[in-house]
Amino acid sequence: MWRRVNLLSPLISRAKLSVLSQVIAGFSSIQKYPFITFVLGGPGSGKGTQCAKIVETFGFTHLSAGDLLRDEISSNSENGVMILDTIKEGNIVPSEVTVKLIQTAMESSRNRKFLIDGFPRTEENRVAFEQIIGAEPDVVLFFDCPEEMMVKRVLSRNQGRIDDNVDTIMKRLKVFRSLSLPVINYYSDKGKLYKIDAVGTENDIFEKVHKVFAAYEF
Repeated sequence: MWRRVNLLSPLISRAKLSVLSQVIAGFSSIQKYPFITFVLGGPGSGKGTQCAKIVETFGFTHLSAGDLLRDEISSNSENGVMILDTIKEGNIVPSEVTVKLIQTAMESSRNRKFLIDGFPRTEENRVAFEQIIGAEPDVVLFFDCPEEMMVKRVLSRNQGRIDDNVDTIMKRLKVFRSLSLPVINYYSDKGKLYKIDAVGTENDIFEKVHKVFAAYEF
C-alpha cells in the first residue's frame, strides 16, 4: 500500500527525511508512552498538597478523578446526569465511566507526564484502567500517614466540605483500608510502589517525593 521511502528520494533530501524521522519518533514517544503516576493515600494524607509541588517542580499534569467527575456533572451532559443520579442513589460510579474521563483528559493534553490523584481506589478500578488505557503506571506513590493525624488534618483544613466531620472521616478511612489497601499491596508486589512517610512539614515530605522523580529523566 505504502511506497518505500527510497522511491521518494528524488523529491525529499536525506537531510529532510532525517529531520522528519526525528519529529515522528518524538511525536510517537509522547503519544504512545505517557509517564503515569498514581497518587494514593487516605483523606488528610496530604497527597493534594504534594501533587501541587510535583506539578510545579517536574511539570506533570494533575488529574483528579473526583474533579473530573464533578466537572462532568457541572457540564449537564447526558453522561453528567447519569453520574449525578448514580451518586444520589448511593451507588458507586462505574469504573469504566471514570477511566474514560481520565482517558479523555490525557488525550486532550499536550503533556506526557500525568499524576492521577485518588485513583484507582479499588481493584476493579485498577483492572478497568489497565484494560481501557492499555498501560500500567510507572510509579505509584502511597502517602502513609497515621489515622489520628489524617483526622486532625481534615478537621483543621476547614474547606466547608460536608464530609469533613469525625464520623464521616472515620467511615472514609474504613473504606480506604478495605478497598484501597489491596491496590497498594498489588503494586508493592510489582515493585512500583513508593511508600512516602507523610508525617512532617510539607517541605520535609516533598524532599522524600523529590527523590522518587529525580531518579527519572524527563
